[in-house]
Amino acid sequence: MSTMERVRAWRGPALFSYGFRPFFFLAGLWAALAMGLWLAVLTGHGPLASRFDPFTWHAHEFVFGYVSAVIAGFLLTAVPNWTGRLPVVGWPLAGLTALWIAGRGSIAFSEALPPLATALVDLSFGAALLFFLAREIIIGRNWRNLPVLTMLLLIVAANALFHAMAARGVTASENPGLRLALAAEVMLMALIGGRIIPSFTRNWLAQKRYTQFPAPAGRFDQIVLAVTALALLAFVVAPGASITAPLMLAAGLANLARLMRWQGQLTLAEPLLSVLHLGYALLALGFLSVAAASAGYIAMPGALHVWLAGAIGVMTVAVMTRATRGHTGRQLTAPFSTTLIFLLLVASAALRLVAALAPSFTEWGWTLAALAWIAGFGLYVATYGPMQLGAAPARA
Repeated sequence: MSTMERVRAWRGPALFSYGFRPFFFLAGLWAALAMGLWLAVLTGHGPLASRFDPFTWHAHEFVFGYVSAVIAGFLLTAVPNWTGRLPVVGWPLAGLTALWIAGRGSIAFSEALPPLATALVDLSFGAALLFFLAREIIIGRNWRNLPVLTMLLLIVAANALFHAMAARGVTASENPGLRLALAAEVMLMALIGGRIIPSFTRNWLAQKRYTQFPAPAGRFDQIVLAVTALALLAFVVAPGASITAPLMLAAGLANLARLMRWQGQLTLAEPLLSVLHLGYALLALGFLSVAAASAGYIAMPGALHVWLAGAIGVMTVAVMTRATRGHTGRQLTAPFSTTLIFLLLVASAALRLVAALAPSFTEWGWTLAALAWIAGFGLYVATYGPMQLGAAPARA
């Protein structure tokens, strides 16, 4: 059966008819709920039954909980198109979803579990996802996407390292597993973003009869990706070394130059497209912020949130909204509610950075950033949840 025949043959809940449905829905729901719980704990209004301290739990559940769900939804939807092979549909997809949920529970209630049991339950989702995707890419001989598979393998390995270090009492800010996962996710955005943003932009500009188009991928992009990988390697291995700040600065400027070749200034009339350019701009600015932090000009947690709340938050929602609309037969345009989602998440990232730069505003900045984040993802779930849960047939 073809991809669409396989999807249509499923007679169970619509939620498990396509990879984007359960994982994009749960990613948005968890982003709002986890931030609400963290804010309650931070202000002394809620308990946390996790073995992790509040900041370590917060960091883990974003980098390995939320982001892993988005990656799963994207790749389980995209890989069948890349390979021409069958998608993960139905009960196998339901099983993967259950593993992700079990991972969230194992972390949230880890006080009642041995550290090894917590780690094994949490790691089972990443391992299973890696198996499914590796099988499709390798059997389908889709060698072009081996770098994507490599980044996923690094994220799973980083989660294992995070658990091992956390069991020793290492907090998130000092945990190399967190740096490794964040580096792999940023590299993944550079790889995938470099494909989809120019492609989507070219298609839209052609439809609108523009004569200017994104520069085709070539040697320049390869150089930018190489500089990006080298800077991220230094960030993981030697974040405090003297060479790290110059490499991060070079990577930030290189990615800004790459972005400028994609004609983003022409897409402002369509927020569903221009937000992808904004997300990539935040990725580049994240390198510059980390360079400033490595040189001692700003605090590192605030700098990292340009990537976390900024680039990753904005880019993932941009991808989830676009993919959901496209695969449920809706127009690829952003209604007001979708534009408001983007604005709330950008405001959240901006408030978090201001909180880092202005110590007198830190407490209020954190709170307002968290509230804007919850509002943005709450609106995302309210707007896109019915599309993801509904029975409308998906289309490839």
